[in-house]
Amino acid sequence: MKKVGLFLMILLLLLVSACSQNTNSNTKDSSKASEDGNGKTEVVFWHSMSGELETVLKEIAAEYNQSQENIEIKPIFQGTYEEALTKFNTVAGTADAPAIMQTFEVGTKYMIDSGKIQPIQKFIDKEGYDTTQWEKNISNYYSVDGKQYSMPFNSSTPVLIYNKDAFGKADLDPEKAPRTFDELQKQAKQLTKEDQTGFSILNYGWFFEELLAAQGGLFVDGENGRSGDVTKAVFNSKEGLNVFNLINEMYKEGSFSNVGQNWDDMRAAFQSGKIAMILDSSAGVKAMVDNSPFEVGVSYLPVPDEAKRQGVIIGGASLWMSSGIDEKKQEAAWDFMKYLSTPKIQAKWHVETGYFATNPKAYEEEIVKEEWKKYPQLKVTVDQLSETIPSSATQGALISVFPEARQKVVNAMESLYQGANPKEALDRAVEETTRAIEIANKKSGK
Repeated sequence: MKKVGLFLMILLLLLVSACSQNTNSNTKDSSKASEDGNGKTEVVFWHSMSGELETVLKEIAAEYNQSQENIEIKPIFQGTYEEALTKFNTVAGTADAPAIMQTFEVGTKYMIDSGKIQPIQKFIDKEGYDTTQWEKNISNYYSVDGKQYSMPFNSSTPVLIYNKDAFGKADLDPEKAPRTFDELQKQAKQLTKEDQTGFSILNYGWFFEELLAAQGGLFVDGENGRSGDVTKAVFNSKEGLNVFNLINEMYKEGSFSNVGQNWDDMRAAFQSGKIAMILDSSAGVKAMVDNSPFEVGVSYLPVPDEAKRQGVIIGGASLWMSSGIDEKKQEAAWDFMKYLSTPKIQAKWHVETGYFATNPKAYEEEIVKEEWKKYPQLKVTVDQLSETIPSSATQGALISVFPEARQKVVNAMESLYQGANPKEALDRAVEETTRAIEIANKKSGK
């Protein structure tokens, strides 16, 4: 019996030892959950860059991965900004969330209010990172009350793109694009012929917001949501009405073409010579120059004659860091963000995509200088941004229902082509947007 008891005791000790080793093994595995098979910290990066943009992004990630031995960036395409945001919502705040999330500029307020992101200000303060190296008119959009929430990445603004050949045929100076609403209206009349319309704007809320801000107009109260909670829309101001009156008058006189809401349709109409001037994204300038059978000019957004030009609001998207993931992944994500901000990488991004360099020193890189010799139109887009006057108007509005608000503006724009009164159409869009804001505020307890 003593032998049996001794045997059972030894067996019990062996089992306890095995369990202890197994527990330690699991703990060890858990601590390496953020690492890939090579012992590198894996940083999952959800993005919405497709086509050639995705190719460039993957190249940059691969170059970063090869530049050091501790971090592996894994870029994963998640569809459009809207689709990616929907997917993010299902994992936000958990360990399954991507370390880096790319979101369009109008999703800024939504991301902040979600409480599921880690403001990068934490890492800026931690190491005293110099944010003055960023283009202020870009980073300002993603900063609230002195706190930087996300890192600006793919940034663009609208510009006026015009057919220089058509200008020459209409006895207009190809080097002098219209800078005011009056000049735009007059020149559009001269450019309008049987087979060509003078001007067009895509039925897209972004262009209205930009033409509004260029005059110093606000989209919502609370200084565009920058100094307090938003309670109502205010874009039916004098500045907003200036835009709607311009579209209405030009459409009625036949110098404005309704191209709908499809970017490709608008660009195709311009490239085929059916429209002489359009508003387009600065990121599309290179493609427009390369694919048009005529010389393409680029100029600033026009403003009313009496208005003092304020500049433009930054568009595009920024990179957000997830909360709920371990500190090691956050540190790795921050390291990659800093890499993306370097002049060399921003120069590559600008040259190969047409997006702005978030670090202006990139424009001093040789590849940019060479590119600007071939595409002087790109420098025009950069000049317009750098000349922007920082204000609540050009900083952009912060509202959680921005996509919905944009649709209200689109509906109002389209109603002009059906004969609606500009003021009534704009007032209705403001009322509907204000209602959406009130509903959102109630849901969030404001």
